[in-house]
Amino acid sequence: MSDFNLGRRRVMQAVGAGLLLPGLAPVVIASVKDRPQLTDGVQSGDLLGDRAIIWSRCDRPARMVVEWDTRSLFPNPRRFVSPLADARTDFTARVELTGLPADQAIFYRVQFEDAQSGVASEPWFGHLRSVPQTRRDIRFVWSGDTVGQGFGINPDIGGMRIYEAMRRRLPDFFIHSGDTIYADGPIPAQLTTEGGRVWRNITTEAKSKVAETLDEYRGNYRYNLMDENIRRFNAEVPQIWQWDDHEVVNNWSPGKQLDARYQDKDIHSLVDRARQAWLEYAPMRLQSADGGGRIYRKLGYGPLLDVFVLDMRSYRGANDDNLGAEKPFLGRAQLDWLKREMQASNAQWKVIAADMPIGLGVPDGEVSPGVARWEAVANGDPGPAQGRELEVAELLGFLRAQQVRNFLFLTADVHYCAAHHYHPDRAAFQDFEPFWEFVAGPLNAGSFGPNPLDKTFGPEVVFEKAPPAQNVSPFAGFQFFGEVNIDGQSGELSVVLRDLGGGAVFEKKLQPV
Repeated sequence: MSDFNLGRRRVMQAVGAGLLLPGLAPVVIASVKDRPQLTDGVQSGDLLGDRAIIWSRCDRPARMVVEWDTRSLFPNPRRFVSPLADARTDFTARVELTGLPADQAIFYRVQFEDAQSGVASEPWFGHLRSVPQTRRDIRFVWSGDTVGQGFGINPDIGGMRIYEAMRRRLPDFFIHSGDTIYADGPIPAQLTTEGGRVWRNITTEAKSKVAETLDEYRGNYRYNLMDENIRRFNAEVPQIWQWDDHEVVNNWSPGKQLDARYQDKDIHSLVDRARQAWLEYAPMRLQSADGGGRIYRKLGYGPLLDVFVLDMRSYRGANDDNLGAEKPFLGRAQLDWLKREMQASNAQWKVIAADMPIGLGVPDGEVSPGVARWEAVANGDPGPAQGRELEVAELLGFLRAQQVRNFLFLTADVHYCAAHHYHPDRAAFQDFEPFWEFVAGPLNAGSFGPNPLDKTFGPEVVFEKAPPAQNVSPFAGFQFFGEVNIDGQSGELSVVLRDLGGGAVFEKKLQPV
């Protein structure tokens, strides 16, 4: 067993036993009831160069203190302190660790110091592996769609067990492809599922109705963090978050008409509150652009990998028939950024983390009788690119012209898993090089699919696994995550789609060119 995994075992045993490791002493010793409490565990995320973000939350105004070391007993800890965490941020805090040595096991411990008394909480431990500077094997996982369709934390089956399956794969990091919460999906005490089997949920007040207030949106994140599988996963696996629609409401766009469950009918107000809550709870490096709310970003992971994290929600125009002239989806600024950054990338593999698929039709009702409204890129017309498809055509044409190779799309959203191969010989729009798109999910939600293909970019279903009926429960087992492995010597990239227990259902190996 490697030093990293031995350290991992020691740290998690210490956490489980409630031990205070050597060299760690609170500023003030107090009884447990008087000390600040870490209410939601710890998270790390957005690894970049020698940096990493650490996140946690407290039960009162306090400052988060993070110490890190390359050894699990913390013989030489480096200390970082957050600004005051208080009600303005729902008592969440983040710090950015800097000066991390490349490709090392990094162990960290988190405490909160009470803003008034200086009393310190008990510690919570986590770890990560820092970004490599040279070629080495890389493994990461991705998926999306957590706590959807009323399927919450079920104590009868051990909660959200797919997070434990992902943790056991020992990934370097995790991409959450969106729908990190279902703010529009209340959690009832129980649901009757296929075959009459009863699904039982842990419930909270915040999940008893659709989210409208800022605190209700925050409560959706707090609900997910009640799950022990997620807490354990968060403490061991750095994350890259993106968002999609259910962080606000299903299929939201500027033209969204809210249903009778909503007292506040202003979609823009809901989006503002939802974005604030998302930014408070995401283990993400905050950016100054877009008033501090920009989500799209690039994260380099050594010479073998760059990850381009998209935001397919914030800059789109209203959902409509998606035909005719170009219509914003990524938006001009993000599209130009993506082209520029991909052209400049020297990484062998370029992963585009997309919160929605390219070639699958995702319907959103009707614009008028007999005229479909579309939620994603595709518009159901197999002919030349139109509407939102024109942005994708521009990107693909640019990548071909600039000879940008070795890229693939990873996505979720549609609640089943699939592998799609795109080729110009099958396409109406042909100015691009062949590429792959892999779909995973859901993590803990109803399962759907499969969705119809739109042939504009020539997709072919190489593999798909979907339930026999729509909205089947997690009991049925159609919950999926994806895993990417990159060989440090050959550069070969393999994609594995895995099920609820971590078993492989499909694998594809790709060779760099």
